[in-house]
Amino acid sequence: MPPSITEVTDDYYHVRFNDPDAFDTIRNPDWAENAATSVVEGTEVRTGHQEGGDDSDWEIQSILIPASAASDEDDAIEQAEQVVEKIES
Repeated sequence: MPPSITEVTDDYYHVRFNDPDAFDTIRNPDWAENAATSVVEGTEVRTGHQEGGDDSDWEIQSILIPASAASDEDDAIEQAEQVVEKIES
């Protein structure tokens, strides 16, 4: 699934990478937020886990890019992709 903007609020662009309904549990882990904020300050990362999956089997569900950090939706998607690259490296 290519990243897409699912919601724009006063505070964040919500960039979805995976459908939240595909997961049993969704969390905002500190380790992912730490990596994300090194790319874009104030970014939040939501990760999802499928039932029966390995404890290390967490996938990025969405990235929340601060509205003040992106000029438009395309910029928010580009920044979210950079965050994913940082986390996966």
